[in-house]
Amino acid sequence: MIKIVTDSTCNLSPEQLQRHDIRVAPISIQFKTETYEEDIDIDRDLFYKKIDEMGIIPTSSQPSPGRFADYYRELTDQGHSILSITITTKHSGTYQSAVLAKDMVPEADVEVFDSATISFGTGYMVLEAARAAEAGQSRESILKRLAEIRDNMCLFLTPATLKYLQMSGRVGRLATAFASLLNIKPVIKMEDGLLEARENVRTRAKAINRMLELTEEAMGTTAPINLAAIHARSPEEGQALLEKAQARFNCQETLIGDLVASLTVHGGPGILGLFAYKV
Repeated sequence: MIKIVTDSTCNLSPEQLQRHDIRVAPISIQFKTETYEEDIDIDRDLFYKKIDEMGIIPTSSQPSPGRFADYYRELTDQGHSILSITITTKHSGTYQSAVLAKDMVPEADVEVFDSATISFGTGYMVLEAARAAEAGQSRESILKRLAEIRDNMCLFLTPATLKYLQMSGRVGRLATAFASLLNIKPVIKMEDGLLEARENVRTRAKAINRMLELTEEAMGTTAPINLAAIHARSPEEGQALLEKAQARFNCQETLIGDLVASLTVHGGPGILGLFAYKV
């Protein structure tokens, strides 16, 4: 059987991962000399607490090839072939770690796939792949479907504040102060595996409406889609966004979740996002 390996940025719940027997390589998060593995020895509460206490933005790094190799050996010993699905190569070296691990376990039958996206974008691909494998589909058929999703998906994000972008060096202090004074909110799009600022709008409400409009431009309102609402420690706003999307689109399946810490590093709490693709 085909088994799925992914990384901790996929945003799937422990229940979903367990249900489909999915292996997860954790992203490392470093606060100066302290190193943690995401969702193993650091959770979101500790993550934000340490940021507030230390006044710094941590760094993150991809899982080691050895972590992927351990999973490859385990699954190969169980008689499985393997499909690794990782976060976009444009923002992480995780794909390269997963590929390097293949050389460490030459007996393993492994294919590595770059999702070219983040969070539930990767997570939905992982779910599709796991369900297809359980249904007996070939790896070639699964890879073809993943490529279709990757080529026709959309992901939009907007942060609540520019504070974390400024702390991370992505936005200068003067620009942050000016934008905050004007209550400017960027709308960010995933484009060819890169997160790019698409436009700036005034007020949080307009940014949320703009994400819905851009999703409609990409997906339409009649074709069946799978959709995920993403939030960072803003469950009420995330639920409200999901309900607006469900009223607007022909959603076949929806997910909602708190953005993983390793992806919240630069945007901070309050990020909202929408991911969608046609079924």
